[in-house]
Amino acid sequence: MRIADCGGDSSTPSVFSTPSLSLFAGNGGGAGSADGTGAVARFNSPFGVATDSAGNVYVTDTTNNIIRKITPAGVVSILAGTAGSAGSADGTGAAASFNHPTGVATDSADNVYVADTTNNTIRKITPAGVVTTLAGSAGTSGSVDGTGAIARFNFPQGVATDSTGNVYVTDTTNNTLRKITPAGVVSTLAGTVGVTGSADGTGAATRFNEPTGVVTDSAGNVYVADASNSTIRKITPAGVVSTLAGTVGGAGSVDGTGAAARFNRPFGVATDSADNVYVADTTNNTIRKITPAGVVTTLAGSADASGSADGTGAAARFNRPSGVVTDSAGNVYVADTTNNTIRKITPAGVVSTLAGTASVTGSADGTDAAARFNHPFGVATDSAGNVYVADTTNSTIRKITPAGVVSTLAGTAGSAGSADGTGAAARFNHPTGVATDSAGNVYVADTTNNTIRKITPAGVVSTLAGMASGSGIFSIAPSADGMGAAASFNRPFDVATDSAGNVYVTDTTNSIIRKITPAGDVSTLAGRAGSVGSADGIDTVARFNHPAGVATDSAGNVYVADTTNSTIRKVTPAGDVSTLAGTAGVAGSADGTGAAASFIVPFGVATDSADNVYVADIFDNTIRKITPAGVVSTLVGTAGRSGFSPGPLPAVITAPSGIALSGTTIYFSTNNAIAKATQ
Repeated sequence: MRIADCGGDSSTPSVFSTPSLSLFAGNGGGAGSADGTGAVARFNSPFGVATDSAGNVYVTDTTNNIIRKITPAGVVSILAGTAGSAGSADGTGAAASFNHPTGVATDSADNVYVADTTNNTIRKITPAGVVTTLAGSAGTSGSVDGTGAIARFNFPQGVATDSTGNVYVTDTTNNTLRKITPAGVVSTLAGTVGVTGSADGTGAATRFNEPTGVVTDSAGNVYVADASNSTIRKITPAGVVSTLAGTVGGAGSVDGTGAAARFNRPFGVATDSADNVYVADTTNNTIRKITPAGVVTTLAGSADASGSADGTGAAARFNRPSGVVTDSAGNVYVADTTNNTIRKITPAGVVSTLAGTASVTGSADGTDAAARFNHPFGVATDSAGNVYVADTTNSTIRKITPAGVVSTLAGTAGSAGSADGTGAAARFNHPTGVATDSAGNVYVADTTNNTIRKITPAGVVSTLAGMASGSGIFSIAPSADGMGAAASFNRPFDVATDSAGNVYVTDTTNSIIRKITPAGDVSTLAGRAGSVGSADGIDTVARFNHPAGVATDSAGNVYVADTTNSTIRKVTPAGDVSTLAGTAGVAGSADGTGAAASFIVPFGVATDSADNVYVADIFDNTIRKITPAGVVSTLVGTAGRSGFSPGPLPAVITAPSGIALSGTTIYFSTNNAIAKATQ
């Protein structure tokens, strides 16, 4: 969209004296890799948790490939590894690397042990952050007993320690339980390689089915979450395996004693000083407690009711929790995996969120963080500083005032369709792009309907061009030019306007750029429908590859986020296409001039009054700026990191998609929220 007529920044002034990032509306939680205290921190599918003698909590931040540490005050930092960098390197702190680590445990000396799952190794981290490989060989799976690198594992997921320094490993794909002595000697304690089942007994006569979590108690017993059997197993120091609770083949959620109880793919187990066993009952979204007598109760959460709610007992909500651990005070910590948070449960069953913020979707009007969105994409601003949002999964268009008050301009949340009308009577189907004109009209790329809609300032919705064909069945060619309903589009993604009232459309699946006059006459400005590529040139000579974002400048040039090509293109009013920045097929995060710069799947574009171009570089997790001379710099976010850390720029953001400007304030959609950055 063109923002040259938007004037100065009419948004709420930043509380920071320097260029900064803040949350404008919505929840803003979700996956990421940001350090910080409490809700500021971000995780990406945390799986395992462990505690040490000082009350610190350790987390395997699985998709980030790092090990995190949380102090008792809730301060989150990276103990080892680098977010987004998978590998198997030993070393100190950030010099080390992991590959989807899952299980974590500590010993009496506060060393940390990690099931480095995809590497098929067991790692050890000293309190100083020095990482070594205790057993296994990275990249080599199997099942071999032996010492150190001679041993082999196959997708190990759980680790636990005992009072004598032994490490126990659930060797998940091998369906066995392994033991590693302090000297690094690996043996198979129970189960038979490659043989699934559920048999109690001793040693190789026993059977497991995808064992995951493992823990020990004060007597040296070992407990295993036998996930695919939906049971909890117990192994005595003599190696005798029995089923403590649950019944094979009887997945469910029933409290009771022993075999009368039911679990549903439990992943994590922990014990306390009284030898009670706690279970992350993953598919049930609950935390269970088993007494030494085998009596099972539900400590927190409600079976089959996923979500993210703090509260007591059944009032709390989890989303596929995987890891559990206890501390000396009897608190239980939970890796709430799909919520990307770490939860704390007191002995009284009161659940709170220790670190991270869950991504909460919905459709609630309100102010600032009270509002809810559901995967919003496009954003646009008007001359009064209002922000408009294509709330895609809600199939609505939202409006946010400069004060952060969110309302629904048109459509009804959860009611997808294609109906013209006023306000809530109108229907959209997964709209993605929005733009405004100087008269205050809002234009919408109604993507699944394959139409372009117009909303007047009074909220009256009409169809400007195209004919709704959400089924994907077209009565005419899906790229036909023509007037109004005679034209057709194929998954149009974004829209922009110019000073003459023309509307420009990225016709994404057609890989072309369309132009609609104020009278509704649709033509193809650049590209050839169905011909994907990356070629500069005039009109139909040019090629694009699934372009997403579009914007215009004061001279009538059109800028395109050529998404799959990872480039930014420029189209003159005459239809002459050139590549402003990036190189087709070269993804990256390099700043520089023209082809020396790189992007990774850029989605949104916007311009300012000086004809600078701003890019929502979605997979780089950054906002980029391109001067008219083609010089690219990174304004917001840090490539390779994700999350949401408000404060001085560049800060940390996640997957920005839509972008718009009002004066010097940048608005962008991210993680079910709208954020703003002041320059």
